[in-house]
Amino acid sequence: MYAIVDIETTGGHASAGSITEIAIFIHDGMQIVQQYETLVNPGMPIPRYIQALTGITNEMVADAPPFEEVAQQVFTLLQGQIFIAHNVNFDYSFLKHQLDAAGYKLQSRKLCTVRLSRKVFPGFPSYSLGNLCRSLNINIQQRHRATGDALATVQLFERILASDKEGAIAAALNVRSKEQWLPLHLPLEQVANLPMSPGVYYFHNEKGKVVYVGKARNIKKRVTSHFTGNSSGRRKQEFIRNIHGISFEKTGTELMAFILESVEIRRLWPAYNNAQKRIESKFGFYVFEDQGGYLRLAIEKRRKYSTPVYTFNLLTDGHQRMRELVREFKLCPKLCFLQTDNDTCVGVTEKSCKGACDKKEKPAKYNQRVAAAIEHLRSEQPSFVIVDSGREATERSCILMEKGKFYGMGYVPRDVAVTDNNMLKDWLTQYPENEFILNLLRQHSNARKAV
Repeated sequence: MYAIVDIETTGGHASAGSITEIAIFIHDGMQIVQQYETLVNPGMPIPRYIQALTGITNEMVADAPPFEEVAQQVFTLLQGQIFIAHNVNFDYSFLKHQLDAAGYKLQSRKLCTVRLSRKVFPGFPSYSLGNLCRSLNINIQQRHRATGDALATVQLFERILASDKEGAIAAALNVRSKEQWLPLHLPLEQVANLPMSPGVYYFHNEKGKVVYVGKARNIKKRVTSHFTGNSSGRRKQEFIRNIHGISFEKTGTELMAFILESVEIRRLWPAYNNAQKRIESKFGFYVFEDQGGYLRLAIEKRRKYSTPVYTFNLLTDGHQRMRELVREFKLCPKLCFLQTDNDTCVGVTEKSCKGACDKKEKPAKYNQRVAAAIEHLRSEQPSFVIVDSGREATERSCILMEKGKFYGMGYVPRDVAVTDNNMLKDWLTQYPENEFILNLLRQHSNARKAV
């Protein structure tokens, strides 16, 4: 049985955002046998650009149930099924995070219709849900709403099932002592099984919650150093008493361990990590498509795990840069939120707007100029790939920096030839960026250039 899912959210990452709408369709491989849809009160304001994108407003969710009230029903529907979504990790991470908070431990096998489509339907120019459905003549009702997108994903998955001649679905589902100085509750075998390689390690308390994240060139050596020559201070002793388990994730290089540690500290917010916890108060340009099909640029305060197309420190700098883009690329001030009243668009009199705000200019034509403005912003930003050792001799590690943005990192088998960034992305895991990671990668790139 398959659970085909789509959610709408307030944006960002699972630990920073919240769900506003859920749609779940239980499918037996032939047809839908059960369905569930609901709006959800996210417990936080919905950003205005998200409201414009989805059509879900704060007023619409005001009387909707909070997630805690629907958690049991959602868990019952999902548990034991194969979890399917377009870009599955996004939907799964949000639902797992909020189910965990409600006391439900979701463990599901997953299928991603983006990855499956690339294998079953190769050669399409884009695998976003909207573009993919256009290529396959699948009609989407209520785009950017959970039920509409989930039903489109149902049809897409049925096409994949019917066309999967090479077994892509089956392949995607295939899963292949010095005890005296240890913390009292930490099993010796967990330390004995730690690798002597780069990576990130996690200390867990008695409830399994991560209370500390660390990085290391040698995981085993670094972990054992925590428990030798212990300080008698209250905080250190409390820290030692609260460690009931260790888990780890190997990385190919120490640089990757630095990056993953930074991501995980901000994701998990562990009690005993002090560094890197500050939230950066920067702003950014965000781009989205509104209900009329027009691409819109908005200035928003940068949130954790958000991915703006351009960042800046001062709001005045952002407004000035936006005005420059409006003039240079003939954009509409109203669609860029520089003018919010109902008066005549100032861009019309200044000849920087060609009538998009009044729908006198077609979305496709206007969107070309928005895309050109975005490309202009990105063109001066550096792009590079850092290739280094993998976790095993049979693979290489890759870190992708694309037009000034940290895309992600992962591992590519040594016998696989990667010829472009789009192909490389199939092997990478996307991670949220932050200033620490960006500075780390810039320094690494500069150091390599200097050699």
